[in-house]
Amino acid sequence: MKAARVLVTVAAILVVVFAAGFWLLRGPGPTAFAHGPKVALASYKPGDPTGAPASLSNASLVERGEYLARAADCKVCHTAPGGKEFAGGLGINLPFGTLYSTNITPDGETGIGKYSDQDFLNALHRGRRRDGARLYPAMPFTSYTYMSDADALAIKAYLFSLAPVRAAVPANTLMFPFNQRWATGFWSVMFNRDTRFEPNTSKSLEWNRGAYLAEALAHCGECHTPRNLAFALDNRKKFAGAVTAGWHAFNITSDEATGVGAWGDEDLAAYLATGHARGHGTASGPMGEAVDNSFSYLAPEDIRAVVAYLRSVPAVASSGLPTTLAPAAPSSPRAGHGTRDARGKMVFEGACASCHGWTGESAISPFATLTGAWAVNDPAATNVAQIVISGTNRHTPAGAVSMPAFGDAYSDIEIAEVANYVTARFGSEGSRLTARDVAELRKQTSR
Repeated sequence: MKAARVLVTVAAILVVVFAAGFWLLRGPGPTAFAHGPKVALASYKPGDPTGAPASLSNASLVERGEYLARAADCKVCHTAPGGKEFAGGLGINLPFGTLYSTNITPDGETGIGKYSDQDFLNALHRGRRRDGARLYPAMPFTSYTYMSDADALAIKAYLFSLAPVRAAVPANTLMFPFNQRWATGFWSVMFNRDTRFEPNTSKSLEWNRGAYLAEALAHCGECHTPRNLAFALDNRKKFAGAVTAGWHAFNITSDEATGVGAWGDEDLAAYLATGHARGHGTASGPMGEAVDNSFSYLAPEDIRAVVAYLRSVPAVASSGLPTTLAPAAPSSPRAGHGTRDARGKMVFEGACASCHGWTGESAISPFATLTGAWAVNDPAATNVAQIVISGTNRHTPAGAVSMPAFGDAYSDIEIAEVANYVTARFGSEGSRLTARDVAELRKQTSR
């Protein structure tokens, strides 16, 4: 009897420890910060925060699906460089190997042409393929799970309206144990809530629309929210910034010093719609792609709704970022910060100064202005180095200036030193990148 009591006590302790660990690791849901009662979508009286905007109320199912697919940013991940749209094959480099995106054209053999409505919902909401195998959470099904069935099926209707592309994607090259798909089932049990969006009755229809767009469709947290030890989103630090795919997705909480709390509503709206806000910099890398392929297609009222939602996200200060951004640099190349890096200055003078200027305020295009941008004020210089390596290829708005890639023209040490020079001259604190750092950044970009 004594031994039995000991076993029961130990078992109870283990259950409590496991439950506490599960609660701590899983964390709150994405909109848990907004206290107030939530109801099923059908019970929310002010209106429907899901679906396409009112301007598409008379559009066909396929047209609405196209809008929602753009809002969900499907094309970026499912299109390889130089490949056909939605045919997959984009290589996502991870610390433990390369994962290739799937073909989501309606091809019956290599795409999703044989997916039923339920198969499609299982993939978006539960991370499960038609054959029952698990999807890796690089496909953001933990965000898409909040998408309504109607919107998911509208996206399916749009994808099935496209021309099928027969394109088998390369095999993943993940190391053990990450190459064991079945193991992601345990991860999904812990971190995929498998529930649809529920409006908050204490908030306005606009706020709920913004929450739905940001969380269920645009999946902003997948890049901007730090991850926990299990690589799941840590919503206790919601939108506080994170490094994803080798790029720094900066803090977009309401923190006034290191987030977007000090930005005007018009600045935020302009940044989302065009990828540029005067005095705040220009979107590049994954954010530039999101603007060009997703946000720039959203209706103005949807952009305003996302802005309203972002305003409500609790402020979280980012460590490692300055609380004050640097002003414009002196007009003379001989004055100001950054003179210690002779090689970096030489590269900047030869390849950068003609567009960006010595002050950081471009005379060619506001898109090339460096002053006020987080990238040059980040002492890690992650995005500065990545932009030098990969350049930018912006399409929004018409006539937007892009930057050529210099990754093949300059060595790792040259890129490190020009990044150090740029952050020292135009930012609040100079970086200390090395050639090894740049080599690692090269490995992390998708291809």
